[in-house]
Amino acid sequence: MTDRALLDHIASLPHAKANFKQLVRELGAKGSTRAELELTLARLLARGDLVELRAGHYVVTARTREYAVGRLQMHRDGYGFLISERPVEGITGDIYIPADSAQQAMHGDRVLVRIARIEAGGRADGEILKVLKRAHPTVVGEFRVGRRGNYVAPQDDRIQQFIEIPGGMEIPPATRQIDRIGAPPIVISDVADLHGLIVNVELLEFPEESGRAAGRVIEILGHPDDFGIDVEIVIRKHHLPHQFPPEVVEQAERVPVAIAAGEVEGRRDFRDYAVVTIDGETARDFDDAVWVDRLPSGHFALHVHIADVSHYVRPGSPIDAEARLRGTSVYFPDRAVPMLPFELSTNICSLKPQVDRLVLSALMEFDHQGDRVRQEFTPGVIRSAERMTYTDVHLLLEGDAGMRARYAPLVPRFELMRELALILNRRRGRRGSIDFDLPEPLIEFDEFGEMTGVVRAPRNIAHRIIEEFMLAANEAVASHLEETLPASIYRIHETPDPKRVMDFEEVATHFGYSLGVGAIPVKKFAYADKKRDGHKVRHEIVLPQKAAVSSKNYQKLVARIEGKPEERILSYLMLRSLKQARYSTDNSGHFALAADSYTHFTSPIRRYPDLIVHRLLMDSLAGKPGIEEPELRSIAEECSQSERRAADAERELVEWKKVKFMEARLGEQFAALVISTTKYGLFVELEELFIEGLVPIDMLPDDRYTYHENMRKIVGQHTRREFAIGDKVRVSLDRVDAAERKLQFSLVEPERKRRKSRPVK
Repeated sequence: MTDRALLDHIASLPHAKANFKQLVRELGAKGSTRAELELTLARLLARGDLVELRAGHYVVTARTREYAVGRLQMHRDGYGFLISERPVEGITGDIYIPADSAQQAMHGDRVLVRIARIEAGGRADGEILKVLKRAHPTVVGEFRVGRRGNYVAPQDDRIQQFIEIPGGMEIPPATRQIDRIGAPPIVISDVADLHGLIVNVELLEFPEESGRAAGRVIEILGHPDDFGIDVEIVIRKHHLPHQFPPEVVEQAERVPVAIAAGEVEGRRDFRDYAVVTIDGETARDFDDAVWVDRLPSGHFALHVHIADVSHYVRPGSPIDAEARLRGTSVYFPDRAVPMLPFELSTNICSLKPQVDRLVLSALMEFDHQGDRVRQEFTPGVIRSAERMTYTDVHLLLEGDAGMRARYAPLVPRFELMRELALILNRRRGRRGSIDFDLPEPLIEFDEFGEMTGVVRAPRNIAHRIIEEFMLAANEAVASHLEETLPASIYRIHETPDPKRVMDFEEVATHFGYSLGVGAIPVKKFAYADKKRDGHKVRHEIVLPQKAAVSSKNYQKLVARIEGKPEERILSYLMLRSLKQARYSTDNSGHFALAADSYTHFTSPIRRYPDLIVHRLLMDSLAGKPGIEEPELRSIAEECSQSERRAADAERELVEWKKVKFMEARLGEQFAALVISTTKYGLFVELEELFIEGLVPIDMLPDDRYTYHENMRKIVGQHTRREFAIGDKVRVSLDRVDAAERKLQFSLVEPERKRRKSRPVK
């Protein structure tokens, strides 16, 4: 019996409960089937789908209000919250876990919680029953030599426990010297030499009831202020696989650097087409190439050629296993952690100019309205005519004489690309696709690798061309796989949570805007304990209506605020009101793109889901059934988690570098924008540097201020002066907390004109 079938069977029983003997009897489990039942129960218990109330008595957690499973999010003050994996009836928000219960787990652990109390408003408290999956096999932190023993203080302040290091576990074997870039090596002759160094620790004992954790040092990284130590810390803190195992390196080195004649057989030959790649100046791998032409009918032919990574990375191979583990390439400001070894990603799988490369191609035809009227998919071979950059294509299309002369044979084709891209963009606009044009920060470095500033990342028509063509190819592949295979992986973006929509509406109203959402009466019940005749009874409460919103509501508002002073802040808040996109085998569509079917096909060098989609497409073309749905579901869930992990790591390092950059700018003044108001004060973003910080509420001048949650404003008690989201202010940098990556500012007030004294009458 499958896991799902057993869960469904228990869920169908009274109170979703069953005991082992009952299950054996009802399912006729004997011999090997009884053993299989025991294994299935063990798996479901380990995943938290079942709870064993007492020996041999099981209940389905999803069918009860007493238990919840999810990820523990710790606060630096010791308490935590459970982010439940599924809604629990009567509970709104996360479940509070007090410090005495939270200490037996660590931040990020997947835990099973018993819900102890649910308040009338939907707030809930719980206690941890069991840690289902540990989030931290290793912990990075600072080694400290203490009087009562040695320990490591974690870099992540949400990990509450110091990691004790038993004697003999302090120095990894054969580690006696740490080489550093641009600095003398660190010589380790004694345990005392480790004091203050950053180390990586493998956990040997996890915190249980005592909250104690113990481990052994497996890496010594260097001093906290060493050049490049920030990247090394973030990589280990987020458990990013960053060293390829020997068997992966060996397999990658055996991959031929050129295409053999036999590999081209059976493929469409596009080598005589003027195919080009368009990427950033610093790109090292090129996994997409494009070609556009006008057909005799007046329609557009668009070819999107994607590196055929699936030809080189076979299912179950060492490279494939490592790629699945990594899930995605991770891009830091000054280096990358690739998904595939460089031998593949920057060589045979990279669509370099003037060399033959194997591709998987999406051949599409569009009419003058941007509607796709024909599509075809085929394995092929190309020889890229040029390696173009976004800057060069932009200059060419803007009329730069030098660029147009240099690429004269390609100029008409680039102009045709621009024409088609704008048509496709208008078509997306008509159906409700949302285009947030938020400025993206780009960190700049000098020749020594030191950060010199933060600027707005350039974005021009060349970026739009590639974006539109990749979106078109992804949609075409998604719809094809949905029609031809029993299961596929989709990139989904679900309808936003009604509460977040209404929260945004409140803010937008203060600026004179609205999403224009309607309301749908929804019957939803919460439960509160009411005393009646001395006894507690369940009392139903009808909760408020929820908002009905479509992507067109967002799209219209984006258009209304374009070019307005409040555009940046409202776009940012709109983005925050949306859910995060993820991978799934259930196609629920893509809200932001207003697409019924969407997937990721165009970046198999750096994203594992794209590689899987390539395999599915090849199966479809060969008339094979593809990959089974349970396996695809596991891959989708793993890749969604890998994507979150990579995004968190990239964001953290950027924030770290920003804070380090600001250390030398204490006392300087900056123009800023209020992006959030809280009971702690104003969160501001520096307009030129895209850097955030806090102006504490008790540092606001000339009055005592309080936060008015209903208005989302901070108001002076005597002057009635108000601070609200979107206000422009001038601030001075007062304090830099490098350990917590925080900046503290104060308001700079203009000098007031002195009042002329009136004569005394």
